[in-house]
Parts: sequence; structure tokens; C-alpha cells
Amino acid sequence: MMNLVRWNPWREMTSMHNQLNLMFDSPVFRSHRADEDVSFGLWNPAVDLYEKDDSFLITAELAGVDKDKISIDLKDGVLTLSGERSDDGEVKEDSYYRRERTYGKFRRAFSLPADVDSEKIKAEFKDGVLQIEVPKPEERKPKQITIH
Repeated sequence: MMNLVRWNPWREMTSMHNQLNLMFDSPVFRSHRADEDVSFGLWNPAVDLYEKDDSFLITAELAGVDKDKISIDLKDGVLTLSGERSDDGEVKEDSYYRRERTYGKFRRAFSLPADVDSEKIKAEFKDGVLQIEVPKPEERKPKQITIH
């Protein structure tokens, strides 16, 4: 036997809204927006951020970026990574079949604990990968308490 379900037009609208969101999040639309960003000279390097026992590690892919065009600043608990990747050649746009590499300025910001000691932050740039190590403040480290 079949149950009767009362029709609710808002349920249909919600379903259509969800389907539209899925469509606009598809790779076809995402790559289009990325192409627009490239044309404006905007890009963001891929970044991994993870935590170790005594520090936070930030690893950024910066292939093709000169070391002297990278800046790392810490102000008010926010670590800012910025820089610029310059175009490496003078090829006319008409000669391109496909252009996927991005050029221009970038800027990424990461919130850190306010009591991070900026003097202890280390950064290493090797083979196009920047790794920033931010030591945790002393009171944030796990402490073993001895029972007497």
C-alpha cells in the first residue's frame, strides 16, 4: 500500500538549491573561476598546516618563486606569508595552446597563539618548498605531572 505525502513547494526549492550548489562546485565552474583569478594576477600557493608536539609547521609550495621575493611577517598573532612569482618568459598570448601556471602576487595569513615568540620561528626554502616552524609557547606544550 502506498502512503500519501503532502506536497511541500519549499522542499522542492531546497532540493533545487542543493542541486545548483553542486553544479557550481563542479570542476567545470571552479576552473573557470580560477582562470579569472589568473587573468587578474591572483593566486594562492598550496599550503599544509599541521601540529607537532612542540611546534606548528606550515609548508607552502612555491615552485618558481625567488627566495628574495618571499616575505614572512608576524603581527598581532597573525603570520602572513606573501610574495610574488614573476612570469618567466615573453611568449605572446596568441602562441599559447594552454596556460595553467599562475603568476603574480600572493598572500596567505594564519592565526597563531598570541604568545608565540617571533625570535624562535624558523623558515627554510628548498626545492620550491617553504617550511616554517613555529615553536609552541611553553604553557601550550603538554606537561607531565609527577605524582608524589
